[in-house]
Amino acid sequence: MAVQFGSAAAALLIPRVGVWGVLVLRLTVSALLLLAVCRPSLRGRAAADWAAAGMLGLTLCAWNSCFYFAILRMPLGPTVALELLGPLALTLLTSRRAADPLWAALALAGVFLLSREEFTGLDPAGVAFALCAACLWAAYIPLSARTGARFRRLDGLSVALAVAAAASLPVSLVFGRITLPAPGDVGLVLAVAGLSSVVPTASELIALRAIPTAVFSVLMSLAPPVAAVAGLLVLGQSLSLVQWLATALVVVACAGAVLTSGRPRRRTAVPGDQ
Repeated sequence: MAVQFGSAAAALLIPRVGVWGVLVLRLTVSALLLLAVCRPSLRGRAAADWAAAGMLGLTLCAWNSCFYFAILRMPLGPTVALELLGPLALTLLTSRRAADPLWAALALAGVFLLSREEFTGLDPAGVAFALCAACLWAAYIPLSARTGARFRRLDGLSVALAVAAAASLPVSLVFGRITLPAPGDVGLVLAVAGLSSVVPTASELIALRAIPTAVFSVLMSLAPPVAAVAGLLVLGQSLSLVQWLATALVVVACAGAVLTSGRPRRRTAVPGDQ
């Protein structure tokens, strides 16, 4: 839910600072907030710890950049649907349970039903960027799990967001322009950073310490149905019978993935963990 409200705040902020301004502000403010709150202990870290956090940060920056490239060229619905191919493919590749491919297929069917009317005449470059975002999302999940295993609390995520923020600046300067927000937009910037980055990434890292990546990947498919229901409740946007069916398919898939996941996996001790 936090991501959906964060996206709504970002939609209000984009006309004021531009798409790339939102990217830089979102990652930079998120990193500063998390560093201030967590005050990570960075002494005595092994090289593998820094590598894990650094790779997670670069992946976050690249994933968000590809997503923005995609939504500049095609509607949000099909962009998110194509992007979800990444975590769902990860479920098929990493799962050892026979039921998980079924849940992934159900979730995929539901997501595509939600966006089916928008899949005509898509820009090929937009599709390519959305598929790149899908691959990066799939890479982000095990990287987040690895970083969470190597660092206490949210220390690793703090470092990763700092790396992502630093990498976003040259990307944004090369491919777009950055407009500083007006003083009255500070609250909106904080809302975007907190709801779109800090809350979801922190929640995901914590969740990945307790559940298998295959189950987590299926749960990510809840995003489009949640957005549709939020549009119904907050904006009064109606849902068709097919969209209700699509939402039901995704909910059943996520419930099935959780119920058949077995015991939560224990956090594995990693050399250099503190």
